[in-house]
Amino acid sequence: MTRSLASAPMHFVFLVLTACFTALSPASARAATPPEVVARALARAGIPQRAAAFYVHEIGASRPLLAIGANRALNPASTIKLLTTFAALELLGPAYRWSTEAYVTGNLARGVLAGDLILKGYGDPKLTLENFWLLLRDVRARGLREIRGDLVLDRGYFALDAAEATGLDDKPMRPYNTAPDALLLNFKSIRVQFVPDPVARALRIITEPDLPQVRIVNNVVLDGARCGYWEARLQHDLRDTPAAARLLFAGRFAAACGERERYFSVLRPSEYAHGLFQVLWHELGGTFSGGVREGEAGPNARLLYTWKSQTLAETVRDINKFSNNVMARQLFLTLGAAAEGAPATTEKSVRAIRQWLDEKGLAFPELVLENGAGLSRIERLSARSLGQLLLAAYRSPLMPELIASLPLAASDGTMKKRVKNDAVAGHAHMKTGTLDDVRAIAGYLLDAQGRRMVVVFIVNHQNAQNAHPVEDALLNWVYHRDGQDCCRSGR
Repeated sequence: MTRSLASAPMHFVFLVLTACFTALSPASARAATPPEVVARALARAGIPQRAAAFYVHEIGASRPLLAIGANRALNPASTIKLLTTFAALELLGPAYRWSTEAYVTGNLARGVLAGDLILKGYGDPKLTLENFWLLLRDVRARGLREIRGDLVLDRGYFALDAAEATGLDDKPMRPYNTAPDALLLNFKSIRVQFVPDPVARALRIITEPDLPQVRIVNNVVLDGARCGYWEARLQHDLRDTPAAARLLFAGRFAAACGERERYFSVLRPSEYAHGLFQVLWHELGGTFSGGVREGEAGPNARLLYTWKSQTLAETVRDINKFSNNVMARQLFLTLGAAAEGAPATTEKSVRAIRQWLDEKGLAFPELVLENGAGLSRIERLSARSLGQLLLAAYRSPLMPELIASLPLAASDGTMKKRVKNDAVAGHAHMKTGTLDDVRAIAGYLLDAQGRRMVVVFIVNHQNAQNAHPVEDALLNWVYHRDGQDCCRSGR
């Protein structure tokens, strides 16, 4: 999915050295051995203990039950979203909503606008196909039918440099590589559905939305093989120009697979917005034949309508349950703009989070933030700091919103297929993290004795993809352990 840790830019090598020095600190050197069942799982996974970090702390206890390698500065992958979302809940409030504004220029009479329609974004993380349709329907309801000017996109609320706008790896069509955008429409993605038709002995390919700038070339052969890993049998290629894209599909697809789908990001932001607007505006009975350009709502523009997003509490649930990187990056940048004013920048967001940590008395000297989503090769946090963050969150009045946003083991989100046959199923709210060479879990577990435990586990190693059994072994050990009350306050 992503590049190995070894491919990080050379000017970030000092971060790795910092992690090594931290790993050799006296506190780490005195670390205990993991529980036997966890140590065996580590050995089977081919992961040395020095590449892993454990932190387990009962809520209300004076010291952790387990802290092994807990001070190491490691890449936490998507568990860093816990920091971003908890900070956002406290700094913005769970009822916070994003706005998207529609302005008009020129004369508007009898439904005809002799001017431009301007859309100004403020970073809404979930302006999906459905929500954008509702926004445009409300614009139509305010008397606008025909637009004789252009569609103008005002996305100046976010300011990113070229490096921040690029993806993590060499897979630009993957939606997780979509860059933040103050006017992000439908995650800038299209859903491609593969629908086998055994009677016609053909595979239908359907796109949603069906954008005029995207052409599909279908050279896929439908066959009678077993389904297996269906994506490995398909090939796809993108041929794009500044204003259009052509997606070519070839290979084979097994009829036994039934309907499948994948998401692709294939257009530049302006062209995607132009195409989506054209399709939905015409569906709503509107008329538009203009072009698209970047601009801003100047002093002569008149506000016609303001769309309000879903609440932050709902957004945080989407981010953590499904580890949505694009939404997390939108939220991260919003924190900077809310703290220091527009335009939002990474530097402003980093300062806002660090100041919030200081005010809470949380000292994370090893913390390195890049985008707050975990889709990064340079972000760093220790298991102890992540555990301390979760302990602080449990004391917060907004604790219920945060915990409810975490995947429930064996039930939903990124933990839906995990520990299904174990007693811990349904007893752990865990945020997961996955990158090449990185696996992590962090969250809360209610053990067999009814005690709430903070559990953090991070692996940075070339065999990290083998770590799921280790994570499961740790969760089950915490759930079933004898539970000597050695660490409670006052003992």
